[in-house]
Amino acid sequence: MNEGARAAAQVPESGRWQAVGRRKSAVARVWIQPGTGRIIINKRTLEDYFDSVKPKAIVMQPLDITGLSDKLDILVNVRGGGTTGQADAIRHGISRSLIAMDPEHRTLLKRLGFLRRDARVKERKKYGLRGARARFQFSKR
Repeated sequence: MNEGARAAAQVPESGRWQAVGRRKSAVARVWIQPGTGRIIINKRTLEDYFDSVKPKAIVMQPLDITGLSDKLDILVNVRGGGTTGQADAIRHGISRSLIAMDPEHRTLLKRLGFLRRDARVKERKKYGLRGARARFQFSKR
């Protein structure tokens, strides 16, 4: 491990690592610290915040892959977007904070695409058109 990675792996003064994750218009600020596996999102538990199974699974992916799901407490503030965008933003933030905690996780998380910010956003509607690209129906006569 190089000198920069060793310095990043040390515990910060606050005792927790912080990162930001983004997806569409959702922004998630994530703090991780050693603990028992609690996940708090906007002052609510993971089960209370997401009612569907799919967003919960998306949030847990980086923790399950690294094997740290029951060793870290995670605090998340997330704003904007819908449930899917927020879940992806939280996953991105957790992945980035895991790397801040231990740079050894980078290769695994990067290979799975968890460090890439998914920049796909709904295209804006253009003037003179019905939608982003859809035109009004053409009538020859």
